[in-house]
Amino acid sequence: MPVTDVTHHLDSRTLTITAEFAAPPSRIWQIYADPRQLERIWGPPSHPATFVDHDFTPGGRVTYFMTGPEGEKYAGYWIIDSLDEPHGFTFRDGFADEDFTPVDSLPVSVNEYSFAEKDGRTVATFLSTYETAEALQKVLDMGVVEGASGAINQIDDFLVAK
Repeated sequence: MPVTDVTHHLDSRTLTITAEFAAPPSRIWQIYADPRQLERIWGPPSHPATFVDHDFTPGGRVTYFMTGPEGEKYAGYWIIDSLDEPHGFTFRDGFADEDFTPVDSLPVSVNEYSFAEKDGRTVATFLSTYETAEALQKVLDMGVVEGASGAINQIDDFLVAK
């Protein structure tokens, strides 16, 4: 499995997931830069994603929804803050309603995804920071560790199938 470590710290309001992939950083970057590839790995296997808008540029907005096993839809959005191809990117990730309007009552995370080359492989660090410890605890209670780990663990199979 790609995920090698998961840690969260309420004091610093952070969740960090580390993973290793059998591909160079440029290949991992392509997954996030291409919405059709991203659909194959964003969201846990039980909740596949559909990306509606994908303006993967600084200041750009990305919108998506995940579809649950009973057909229920969960929408979200990203606001891209910075890109450093192929080393990583930063963005804000929030929950949205069906029209992709942010849901203010749910947490927004500030994310830094970084991809480092190691012996022809990629070590990826997925760092999410929340405004408050309560916001982090809320997403932990919602299953963010299991959902994000399940999504990230799909990347190796996607790379082999591609």
